[in-house]
Amino acid sequence: MSVHWLVQNGSDVPPGVDWLAPGEQEALAALRFPKRRADWRLGRWTAKRAVCALLGLDEPGGWPEVEVRNDPLGAPFVRHRGQAAPCRLSISHRADAALCSVAPLGHELGCDLEWIEPRSAAFVEDYLVESERAVLEAAPAAERELLGNLFWSAKESASKALGLGLRLDARELRVALDEPLEESWRGFSVSFRGQVLHGWWRRCGRYLLTVVDRWQGGPPIALAHGARGTLLRTSVERAVREAGRREGR
Repeated sequence: MSVHWLVQNGSDVPPGVDWLAPGEQEALAALRFPKRRADWRLGRWTAKRAVCALLGLDEPGGWPEVEVRNDPLGAPFVRHRGQAAPCRLSISHRADAALCSVAPLGHELGCDLEWIEPRSAAFVEDYLVESERAVLEAAPAAERELLGNLFWSAKESASKALGLGLRLDARELRVALDEPLEESWRGFSVSFRGQVLHGWWRRCGRYLLTVVDRWQGGPPIALAHGARGTLLRTSVERAVREAGRREGR
């Protein structure tokens, strides 16, 4: 059983609320701030597309039948036609893009999407452990910005896979990178209280994607969209282009 992934951006989200389940429409109506509403819609849209692709559900007519909820600790789960859907998922959004990792039952997932940006010395000191700081300091200057975000993102994904989220001290998670820095999925591991979690990361433009599964498997697989079989990883490329335009590149 494999873990799959999907990225969408703000321009992919359809207008209106007809594609949301009634409970999701109520949750959206309760959000006051426009940015929070936009991020929430983007995350829900990405999750629905990922779940429908994984489970082979009809779309778009079936989208309102797929409801993404959150448990009391904030972790997302899915119901289809009022019943628990046979999948696990994790959602993250950043800079007008959203990432969803999804897999059949039996997996425990976490994912994170970051915009690669400078991290302060205080941030590094507060959230990275000594071994991670040593890797950062020994790296070429051109790689340090990426590595600072990578260590943080790996911890975010691992904390979600553990079901602990932001309640966990990031310094309890120790990240070790398995492979050199390249433009494809690469491995890492995260140690936590005697456990070792396995994850994957990749860079796409200024975006950084990490996925952790408590199973040790191969790298995540990009989801295909419906019968057309078009790889939705192209949405990553589109999100990169649009974000680049916003940043003036």
